[in-house]
Amino acid sequence: MLHQTELIQFAIAIIGIILVLLVLRRAARKSRDKANLTARERLGVETEAPQRQRRRPRPGQKVEPEPREDEAPDEEPEAEEPEAEVDADTRDAYKAGLAKTRGGFVAKLGRLFGKKKIDAQTLDEIEEVLMTADIGPRAATRIFDSVKGGLSRDELESPDKIWSKIRRTSKEILAFDAKPLDTTTHQPFVLLVLGVNGVGKTTTIGKLAQKWTTEGKRVLLAAGDTFRAAATEQLEEWGKRAKVDVVKGKPNGDPSSVIFDAVKRGVEEKFDIVICDTAGRLHSNAGLMDELKKVRRVCDKAMPGAPHETWMVLDATTGQNAIAQAKTFKADMEITGIVLTKLDGSSKGGVVLGICDEMKVPVRFVGVGEKIGDLRPFDPHAFVDALYADAASEAA
Repeated sequence: MLHQTELIQFAIAIIGIILVLLVLRRAARKSRDKANLTARERLGVETEAPQRQRRRPRPGQKVEPEPREDEAPDEEPEAEEPEAEVDADTRDAYKAGLAKTRGGFVAKLGRLFGKKKIDAQTLDEIEEVLMTADIGPRAATRIFDSVKGGLSRDELESPDKIWSKIRRTSKEILAFDAKPLDTTTHQPFVLLVLGVNGVGKTTTIGKLAQKWTTEGKRVLLAAGDTFRAAATEQLEEWGKRAKVDVVKGKPNGDPSSVIFDAVKRGVEEKFDIVICDTAGRLHSNAGLMDELKKVRRVCDKAMPGAPHETWMVLDATTGQNAIAQAKTFKADMEITGIVLTKLDGSSKGGVVLGICDEMKVPVRFVGVGEKIGDLRPFDPHAFVDALYADAASEAA
């Protein structure tokens, strides 16, 4: 009896081992199939798709040929964006202000595009013109790549196609997302204006005051540049022209106290806009930045949340140096807008492209002349149209 029981237990053990081996064999087969499938996927081998059953055409029905698998579908041509309308007065003002710039790098490009054939040497010359055009290396590279990589060989022989690509890329650089300026969001709307001496900062403030006063707004000026000789007197003169009050302090006095008093008065007397002038140069760059940071803190004490915009004034005649100035200030200060002056007196107006491309800060106003009305709100479409005006016809 004991011997029979042992035989039964041995048989059960054998059956168990066989079952385990069967399970392991099935698992190994699944793992191998999965590994093979993964390898096929890595090699890009796809199973053949089931062929689509074609319906038999009806009598009289036109049969379109089936596309071949090795033929890629025709790419749709790049759609041209609709041009924004620009009023004649703005267009003419920009065109006159950018006359010298068009005579610079734009004219050089036009002479290159006028060649019968654009070859590798011509492309190198185009790149050189852009890189030396004071538009900044980033913007120059972006425009050059759009021409070289975005046009076919046949299109490179057409000046119209080349200029169209340059205009489109330039507008893309300038027209990045930026909220429209709205001075009605606060009362008063406090604007802090920065810039080194000589860029036209005080003149810009005077022209802004004139513009907004003409629009019916009550404007107050703060003579915060107490360090530069005659800065307060210059701002007072602009105040008389625009018929606006100017808050001033003592020569070499604390500029923060002047701006605090101006913002406080703006709040109490319900002015619409307070424009604050600031120092453009102290004994060291660190000293200037510390003073400007103090001014911002004082603005916030006089009116929580102020200043509501901080603009930097740059001189177009300085070319790429204007970009360097903007970078220096932005490293320590929150810059929300740019005003570019003296555009009409320089062949370096293309610096606007470099400023927008590198700083990602909107240009709010540009100076295209000496008159009050020549400080104009920046219009990217009008700027690009004026910058490249008549370029295609001249190249042809």
